[in-house]
Amino acid sequence: MADENIIMGHAEDNDGIEEYDNSLPDWWLALFFACIIWGGIYAVMYHGYQQTSQEKLYLAEVAAAEEQWGGAAEVDLAAVEITPELIAAGEPIFTQNCVACHAADLTGGVGPNLVDEEWIHGGEYADIVKTVTDGVPAKGMLTWGPILGDEKVRQVSAYVYSKSHQAN
Repeated sequence: MADENIIMGHAEDNDGIEEYDNSLPDWWLALFFACIIWGGIYAVMYHGYQQTSQEKLYLAEVAAAEEQWGGAAEVDLAAVEITPELIAAGEPIFTQNCVACHAADLTGGVGPNLVDEEWIHGGEYADIVKTVTDGVPAKGMLTWGPILGDEKVRQVSAYVYSKSHQAN
């Protein structure tokens, strides 16, 4: 018992508060070592034997959903006939969403000029659809596909394509 109350001797450094050199309680040490052992067992079981991860569980769930509901059919947005109705439907979409960066006459501003012969991402209809759908986040253009939906992407792309090819 006398060994448990040994004063460490630096009370003057700690505003007069004495510190004793007592060993930790046995229950605390047992809990501490049990947590270390449990952590080791958990790591080995989770990463070694089960071979599961959140990514694998997600991919398995997606595969099961595709099997049950059928895979999502790839829609070729560029495989559409450009009609005057499609172009006319695209003009208000362009006016509402694109004029701020590309100007009403499509000559650019913040965004690039859409009526010249130099196209950064391609000036064909399929290229325009891809650019509108995927956006150009590195340059500040939003990914419009999820916002507008397939039909409006087709319409606004037809409008841009028609105007850019009229100018050339």
